[in-house]
Amino acid sequence: MQEFKPVMASVPGKARPIPYRLVPMDRELVPQIAELERQSFSLPWTEQMLYDELESLNSSCIVAVDGDRRVLGYASLTVAADEGYVNNIAVRRELRRQGLASDLLGVFLRFAQARKLAFLTLEVRPSNLAAIALYEKHGFRQVGRRKNYYDEPTEDAILMTRFFQPEEGAQ
Repeated sequence: MQEFKPVMASVPGKARPIPYRLVPMDRELVPQIAELERQSFSLPWTEQMLYDELESLNSSCIVAVDGDRRVLGYASLTVAADEGYVNNIAVRRELRRQGLASDLLGVFLRFAQARKLAFLTLEVRPSNLAAIALYEKHGFRQVGRRKNYYDEPTEDAILMTRFFQPEEGAQ
């Protein structure tokens, strides 16, 4: 998706469209993504971890950038055999609930279907109701829990998975 797409931003006092495009992560974007990680997660990925993702043949990171290549959000996926693991989805606080995370996740859903992955799976905090609603909207279902998975604060993780059915009549 190379064209820019307008997004309505939650700017105090008024909403205004913010155009963005989805691009693969590159080295130039890593420092901004690391900053977004620090703002979004209690145990964020480091810049080195993100650089390592760039070198991995099994990983993909999609980034939403504006016209000045300012990072608005990003998502990371790891593939092992026919399984996909959504590692992180983060969106700048002022742009949340505007469809950006949905667009990022949509890239991975289309990839999973095109590559005939059996499923995509992820973990989410039970307290993150907005994320749970997003994942459910995209067909993810709660399939388990990981006890005390998260720190700061300590919290279980809900394991959510989106299964893909083989095409009818396929052998």
